[in-house]
Amino acid sequence: MSDDLQDDDPESNRIPIDSEDLDRSEDENVRPFEVVQPKLSNSDKNVVTSIAEPSIQSAVALKGAKRWKLPLGLFVATCVSTYLVGGVEFSFALLVTLLAHEFGHYLQAVRYGVPASYPYFIPMPLSPIGTMGAVIGMQPGKGNRRSLFDIAITGPIAGLLPALFFSYYGLTQSTIISVAEASSNLSLGEPLIFKALVYLQFGSLAEGTDVLLHPVAFAGWVGIFITALNLFPIGQLDGGHILYSLLLRRSHQCSMLILFGCIGGVVFFGYWGWTLMLSLLIWMGAKHPPTADDEAILGRGRIILGSLALLFMPLGFTPMPFIIE
Repeated sequence: MSDDLQDDDPESNRIPIDSEDLDRSEDENVRPFEVVQPKLSNSDKNVVTSIAEPSIQSAVALKGAKRWKLPLGLFVATCVSTYLVGGVEFSFALLVTLLAHEFGHYLQAVRYGVPASYPYFIPMPLSPIGTMGAVIGMQPGKGNRRSLFDIAITGPIAGLLPALFFSYYGLTQSTIISVAEASSNLSLGEPLIFKALVYLQFGSLAEGTDVLLHPVAFAGWVGIFITALNLFPIGQLDGGHILYSLLLRRSHQCSMLILFGCIGGVVFFGYWGWTLMLSLLIWMGAKHPPTADDEAILGRGRIILGSLALLFMPLGFTPMPFIIE
């Protein structure tokens, strides 16, 4: 403390935080490393508070800076990588979808007081879509069964809504072309729900024709596919969280069977492009850890909503998303 804050009697304002000073205290209630409140006048208290607060605020600001700089940098990199792949319209539509998905998780985590990071986007400029999506880190074991369900399901719902909108709007801007006129040898697999949207817009396609997707429609297709992929009921995927919320420990057998089924499908049908994804799922584990309170009641509405969400997975997923002809 500076000299101008001291009284004539320095002992009256001394703050005994040194362990040796505390050991010599004559007060039996004072233990080593216990901070003793100083005897300060009201004016001195105001001065000390004004000096301490900037340091605390600086520490909080520094911690916050560490939290958002990397997520922001990855987001900017993903903006660039998706722009290079599909242009401004594709990048905008896809990032809106991914942001809606991840902030659906984040805002629910904030609502329930579960510590969570900002979304970490994963740029991948050499892929057909320019990104591997985004992830959000949450501290395990902090929420109960109900909060786990709400956090898990809000992301897919929040992301699916713009994905469906961009898909339908993009299809209205798309055109029918002859397959012979196609300038690219890369075509997309067709999830059932995207097939339905194409039928709503164009009806039955004539033989030898196909839809040349507008970039916004392509972004909508990606959003539908990523939503369905995240709803696989395995481990730490959104679907794994939802399934555990519904079935608790009984979900472990279901998740293991589904994981083994996926491995068998990759080997039998030769879908070797899924090797990395399966490796990550095996590494993370199919079993879901318990929540802070597994006895929390979901209610009938959440059970129905969770079941419908899991049923969307086969509607929006395709095992061969990219086909090279």
